[in-house]
Amino acid sequence: MVNLIVDVSRYLMILLIAVYTWLNFRYFSFRDEGKQKKICGRQNRCMFLIHFLAYGILWLKTGDERILAFYVAQVVFFLCYIYVYRLFYHNVSRLLVNNMCMLLSVGFIILTRLSFDRALKQFVIVLAAAVITWIIPFIMDRGWQGGEDSVESVPFIMDRVWQLSKIPWVYGILGLILLGVVLITGISSYGAQLSIGIGGFTFQPSEFVKISFVFFVATMFYRSTKFKTVCMTTLVAALHVLILVASKDLGSALIFFVTYVLMLFVATGKWVYLLGGAGAGTAASVLAYQLFDHVRARVLAWRNPWSDIENKGYQITQSLFAIGTGGWFGMGLCQGMPGKIPVVEKDFVFSAVSEELGGIFALCVLFICFGCFLQFMMIASRMKAVFYKLIAFGLGTVYIVQVFLTVGGVTKFIPSTGVTLPLMSYGGSSVFSTFILFGVMQGLYILKQNEEEEKQYEKG
Repeated sequence: MVNLIVDVSRYLMILLIAVYTWLNFRYFSFRDEGKQKKICGRQNRCMFLIHFLAYGILWLKTGDERILAFYVAQVVFFLCYIYVYRLFYHNVSRLLVNNMCMLLSVGFIILTRLSFDRALKQFVIVLAAAVITWIIPFIMDRGWQGGEDSVESVPFIMDRVWQLSKIPWVYGILGLILLGVVLITGISSYGAQLSIGIGGFTFQPSEFVKISFVFFVATMFYRSTKFKTVCMTTLVAALHVLILVASKDLGSALIFFVTYVLMLFVATGKWVYLLGGAGAGTAASVLAYQLFDHVRARVLAWRNPWSDIENKGYQITQSLFAIGTGGWFGMGLCQGMPGKIPVVEKDFVFSAVSEELGGIFALCVLFICFGCFLQFMMIASRMKAVFYKLIAFGLGTVYIVQVFLTVGGVTKFIPSTGVTLPLMSYGGSSVFSTFILFGVMQGLYILKQNEEEEKQYEKG
């Protein structure tokens, strides 16, 4: 009977996430706010049904009553997160809030299936991140001076945000210091120095430096796009990348590099920089292959993992086995063997989703991630201020490149880079930095919406 329920539920979950994904893109076809709200409401119902079915299966398969309590706690969190945002931010992007919750819920589902203790720890981190980053849109919002009948507005809070554009070297130097500390005193994990320990806790500075790096580049190019400024900015960006390469954090190094090249191109509009960046990236890849053993090992494991399936090729082959075994419709929760994949809860969580929830479900997750990126780019295109435009574009690039590297690595499309899937993979630093990223994007969205409402108010 339980197996029958599992089989029926997995098909229902696939159908529900397919509907959610369709609504995600249907949202962009409407300009009417009322219709957009209805779509978001339908998305919420799909998400909560998926969440209910998944945790019902997990409870039936394990008999662990802690799962029921954990499920209730998550429902309370999602409801509070969704409605508190709407309550305090009239012009919040409901689609971004929904997508965050959807990705988090899938992450909680698969982490609970893999390790209840880690899922619980992740939940605590998510709670802390949600509470702390909730204030970001408020900081970026505009305040009104005068009564309701006053047409005069003073962006006094916005002025504080604009002050951030005056300290580019603070972002650049702080980022280099943090990455340098990791290089010198960092904790080694799978051959790479990624994190530092403070008071019994570990965190990965590169996750947060990604955000400061975007602010550094945005502030520099907002001030000037002259050749001298480009050279100075490129030098600092190159130092970020080189330190990460020396730390063997190749995934982060690639994210920083691609983000900088694309931001440089957007800021200047010069194809020579884009083509030069592509050439430099290709040359750097060849050089890294020749100089670093760990780079060579990952490339060889990518090219032919079957030749050394018990050692260097074990992780990627197990990932491919899991994806292939799951097929389009998945094995069902607790029916597969995702635990055979090393660090499956981090870098290879997408493989676990594919194996037990199915290829269709996993593709829908990818489309949801792409939907987030699409809205990031729409926000960037709507911003008139170059400073805000570059921040939105840079953060959007960081997000989508990270998604690409993660999924590309687990599917053998590209060599594995050790990058986590945002909001779904286990890891406190990754989750926290992603909450900051989404908080900044929400702030920019709200700021733009408020500006448009203000203009309409002034017109009458």
